Amino acid sequence: MGGGVMKSAGKYALAMGAGVVGYLALAMANPAMAQTASGSNPGSASAEVRKLSAQDYATIPFVEQPDLSPNGEWVAGLFGVNGTRQMCMIKILGGESVRKCLGLPDGMTASGIQWVNDDYVVLSVTQQQPIEGRFIYVSRALGVSRETGKFVKLKWDLLGQNVSRVLWVSRDARNEILLSGSNSIYQGEEFYPAIYRVNVANGKSNFEQRHSHNVLWWNADGQGQVRTGVTYDDDRRLFQMYYRPNGTDTLQRLERADARKREDLTDPEIFLPGGNHVIVIRNGDGKEPSALWEVDLVNHSDVAKVYEAPAGRRIAYTIPAPDGTSLLGVGLRGVQDETVWLDPELAKIQEAFDKAAVGRHVRIVSINANRQRMLVSLDRPDAPSALYFFDTTEGSLHRLAYQYEKLGMGVLSPVRAVRYKARDGLEIEAILTLPAGFEDEGGKKGKPLPFIVLPHGGPWAHDGLSFDYWPQFLANLGYGVIQPNFRGSTGYGEDFERKGEGQMGLAMQDDVNDALAWAVKEGLADGKRACIMGASYGGYAAMWGLARDADLWRCGISIAGVASLRREVNDMDDNYLMGGLYSDQWKAMTPDFAAVSPANKVDRIKAPLLLVHGKMDERVAYGQSTNMADKMRAAGKQVEFLSLPKADHYYTREPDRLALLQSIEAFLKKHNPSDSMVP
Repeated sequence: MGGGVMKSAGKYALAMGAGVVGYLALAMANPAMAQTASGSNPGSASAEVRKLSAQDYATIPFVEQPDLSPNGEWVAGLFGVNGTRQMCMIKILGGESVRKCLGLPDGMTASGIQWVNDDYVVLSVTQQQPIEGRFIYVSRALGVSRETGKFVKLKWDLLGQNVSRVLWVSRDARNEILLSGSNSIYQGEEFYPAIYRVNVANGKSNFEQRHSHNVLWWNADGQGQVRTGVTYDDDRRLFQMYYRPNGTDTLQRLERADARKREDLTDPEIFLPGGNHVIVIRNGDGKEPSALWEVDLVNHSDVAKVYEAPAGRRIAYTIPAPDGTSLLGVGLRGVQDETVWLDPELAKIQEAFDKAAVGRHVRIVSINANRQRMLVSLDRPDAPSALYFFDTTEGSLHRLAYQYEKLGMGVLSPVRAVRYKARDGLEIEAILTLPAGFEDEGGKKGKPLPFIVLPHGGPWAHDGLSFDYWPQFLANLGYGVIQPNFRGSTGYGEDFERKGEGQMGLAMQDDVNDALAWAVKEGLADGKRACIMGASYGGYAAMWGLARDADLWRCGISIAGVASLRREVNDMDDNYLMGGLYSDQWKAMTPDFAAVSPANKVDRIKAPLLLVHGKMDERVAYGQSTNMADKMRAAGKQVEFLSLPKADHYYTREPDRLALLQSIEAFLKKHNPSDSMVP
């Protein structure tokens, strides 16, 4: 996708250019990126792929959560700077590029960003703190000046865990937001969140809505009035929604939903003008299609179905207009994530993008206030994405940056979705990545490959056709990689998710094994040279695979995996506000935690195991891996344990990504080397 003119598509004749916009890359003062941005795409030949190293794949993305200012002249985002994420604001229009980055104290991570107006950004940050013998993440908000690059703390006098949720922004010179914040759980009723009207320029605040017993979250309309609050009783697993017809009335109970019965709550996604009609998502119980509805809160009645998702797809989120009072589109999750634009003009632009960018998935990721300017990401599963700027008045796309500077947009290892039948006949979809050059254009294959089966985390998640640096790194080393979306995965509808209930470690694990069996049958995999690897729940599946099917796997790699299910569920019961609900979800997945916990079956394991865990992991307790390592050593099993002092659950730091990939490469070379590793 270098320079030149793309195919014209109706009103929008889309042209590609590399000049014009003051590159983000150049603004970040990165010589390697600047050279890439002004030249042709880095190589796409398989010979060049083979030169890539762990360092190349470990590089964190150039920018995440990019967001255009309301006037469309600045981009704010979480940028990769010196191996960590920093919030930066970069001018891309109106003269010389200007960069302003916010340095954060060690241990504090930027996590979310939103423009308040053209002059201020509200930034969410997270930091770990020790509470009762374990680390938890706390979130806070900062008001950041575009002009000075300096920040003020917003309601840091509160002591609660989460003080960063923004309900509304003024979008004008008032510089105001509505911020949800709570105090410490040790302060009784004040633990429940209140809503504060906060000035992001000076940090001054006033109560907008005082806390109310059991209200966990509040929602505000487009005029900045708090309209609804949702309560939750964990003992009864009961949600209730309260509503006020205007900004001053007393809250009235509108409805209740029993979580045990999977009942939907009319929780507003968007308040339409006037505040009494809302847009809600109804994903239902799988019997009815996932849909958007307009609901009248005053009469508690449905007004109209706004959108119905295709069969088997679920609506993941809505996309509101910048002023928050109308609906622009919806996001669908699946093997190929999709945005459906309900706004006619945006739908036309998306259609033009789709016709012009052949071979790539085009996503509009940010739109300015008058919808004239937007940020666009060009993606494909076998190549890193690039970020472009589009102006509807010009009808041209201008490249701002490659997400991975050392990889550019060059095609790497081929990726495709495949389907296979599990042993009980259930059809399973998986993502297959093969080393570049393994198959020629006629489909002729090389000899069967050593294989890595890579089940996803969650387990309520799925892998899809998007660029994923883990399987690309493994394929570059000479391995075939298959990522099964086993039963219980999201993205295939409610019925498929429910098929995982009662099957953790059982049929869900069969689906993982059957992915390897399919690859062997297809002549892709050498069944005697297969390893299983995963993170979080995938780490559990890797360890359980070694214990349950000891003769199938040559080695296993668990990254932040759960070794003791009972211990994990007990932690939820004891430490989460909705711990009972979370533990119910886990208990529905298996009738007997002990029977399918790897830590209880160490004696069955034959293959070597690599354990990797970060001490800053806030999702899965670090002790899950240390306990498993101790039990493996005590039983005389082959185990290696890499402890990363600063790594979190998602490996957001480049040094941690590099250490992880290097340890994987060394472990595989030792226990299941690919042909390219053998002299």
